[in-house]
Amino acid sequence: MYFKKFLLWAGFALWVFPAIGTITKAEQWPIGVIARFDDHGAGLPLDKAMEAGISVIQLKVPIAANRTEENARKILETLKRNGVTLTCVVSGFAGESYKTIPIVRETVGLVPEKTRKERFEEFKDVSNFAKRLGAPSVQFHLGFVPEDTTSKEYWDVVRITRDACDYVFENGQWLNLETGQETGAALLQFLRDVNRLNLYVNFDAANMILYGTGESNEALRLVGPFVRSTHCKDARRSKEPGEEWGEEVLFGTGDINAELFLETLRSIGYDGPLIIERENKESPEKQYDDVLKTIEYLKQLRKKVL
Repeated sequence: MYFKKFLLWAGFALWVFPAIGTITKAEQWPIGVIARFDDHGAGLPLDKAMEAGISVIQLKVPIAANRTEENARKILETLKRNGVTLTCVVSGFAGESYKTIPIVRETVGLVPEKTRKERFEEFKDVSNFAKRLGAPSVQFHLGFVPEDTTSKEYWDVVRITRDACDYVFENGQWLNLETGQETGAALLQFLRDVNRLNLYVNFDAANMILYGTGESNEALRLVGPFVRSTHCKDARRSKEPGEEWGEEVLFGTGDINAELFLETLRSIGYDGPLIIERENKESPEKQYDDVLKTIEYLKQLRKKVL
């Protein structure tokens, strides 16, 4: 049984790394955006994302009613027509709220025990939809992992994360955890405790500033071997880090030090996509304009750093 499991994991590893290569070797650090098929999520509408002239996207998962074979076909046709690669499907759950940091702690991800079982079933459905799209990974915010690593609550979250990794593995996928709700050291410990070969990180530098959980470039160096994707987003710190939200701003105008961020990515050997996340659904045209500005800024910065 153990030998069979080893062969499965070895085969998965051989599949994963060529998959990463097909995304990145033609263009180191391809620039992309988060896109959405329906009104669910904060990304650009899929058609607007195609107009932006990017080469890769992360797709915010449609609502359950829209996760159909027909819609999967439409998405794939759109991507093929525009020469765009889908790097992952981004999951989320009903009832989540990012209104305040305490509310995030109570409502987001698989950490809240009262919604965990139901959400895990939805997570599996998201992974199945991602498989229809041929997406190599699924991504989500796990939530605020308990700080006491000796507690039952902590190890319950470890176990559900292992279950999530094992499920997406059966679909030929890896799992990306979005960052921000924990320090770099805490995230590294958690990744080691989960101990799954297909568990990786989507590193969002701005989230650490928004949540007040530490210095992002330092954390990036700590978890570098696990980073398979990144969000190019920026923010300014709040006056009460960890208690009140920081403020999201245009990439390159906040506190992350965008050039140092890319230099750190280079230093850890990262060659994956640079995914732009700009959360401004209240003003869609400004959101799109900000994405275009960020694309041009990243092109210049990428040329300088590489």
